[in-house]
Amino acid sequence: MIKIGVDAMGGDYAPKEQVEGAMLAIKNMPDIEINLYGDPEKIAQYLHNPERINVIETNFVIDMGEKNPIKAIKEHPDSSMAMALSSLRKAENDAVVSSGATQALIAGAHILVRRMPGFKRTAIAPVIPSLSGKPTILLDCGANLEIRPEHMLQQAYFAVVYAKEVLGREYPSVGLINIGTEDGKGRELDKEVFQLFKASDLFSFYGNVEPKSVLDPPCDILISDGFTANIVMKTMEGTASGMGKLLKQKLTSSLMSKIGALFARKALKDLKRSMSPEEIGGALIYGLYRPVIKAQGASKAYGFYNAIRQAATIVRNEVFTKVEHYLEATRQAEADE
Repeated sequence: MIKIGVDAMGGDYAPKEQVEGAMLAIKNMPDIEINLYGDPEKIAQYLHNPERINVIETNFVIDMGEKNPIKAIKEHPDSSMAMALSSLRKAENDAVVSSGATQALIAGAHILVRRMPGFKRTAIAPVIPSLSGKPTILLDCGANLEIRPEHMLQQAYFAVVYAKEVLGREYPSVGLINIGTEDGKGRELDKEVFQLFKASDLFSFYGNVEPKSVLDPPCDILISDGFTANIVMKTMEGTASGMGKLLKQKLTSSLMSKIGALFARKALKDLKRSMSPEEIGGALIYGLYRPVIKAQGASKAYGFYNAIRQAATIVRNEVFTKVEHYLEATRQAEADE
């Protein structure tokens, strides 16, 4: 049985959506068990079916707007987030899902879960929609503003394993986000990463990919440093939101537009659904000892269910074990040199 720890109190709509998402996950996945960390009285208001769901009492909630996440994690080991994260080192859960404050979750993961041996830099890697209908992995979306090429090689390999085992890509390829597609473009970091990836036999390297192709990429994985990829992600989110508002304005500007909108209603709903992060679940933090999924702070039950499903798939397909084997082989090769 796969055990998933859920921070039931973290998020904009906690614990209602977290609890309902957990019940939906239990209904659809017979091989999982869920541990909800939070206030038992508040959880009980929504937990109508406790089948394979356990409630672990906690005494504190880390605020979504927490300004000092490291202090919050250290001073409140009894918080729902900290107790859920701590459970991974105690082997009480196989993975953890939280909609809590992003920086607090990252800080807590580093302090309480820690990196897997040999993994130099963790990365935040959301899965974003694409025009082809096949989602794309985007990393690193904020964990490392500065990074070395060899650390990005580890992250790219992790993404390749994830793409194979979770997204079902048989031969996933990696693209480097850059200002142009030609060889030799970009900063010194980009040039070094390009040459390192090109020489590697760990995965198929497509080459440079411009940000304008982020929603229709020629590869399965897009990678850059945390600063660049975070800007790409937020620009994409802002553009999608702005275009949605603009489209709504145009479709309600006249009677004929409103009539056209009625005929296009299903297509518009399908478009909105395809661009929704709720369909993906959450962003995996690469390189930790065990899987931690960061779900959207505003996740509703369906989105949180998908985050739990994502965590279970990662455990079921032994993604972390396969990366650990690679790291162990790398360390052994270095020791033999």
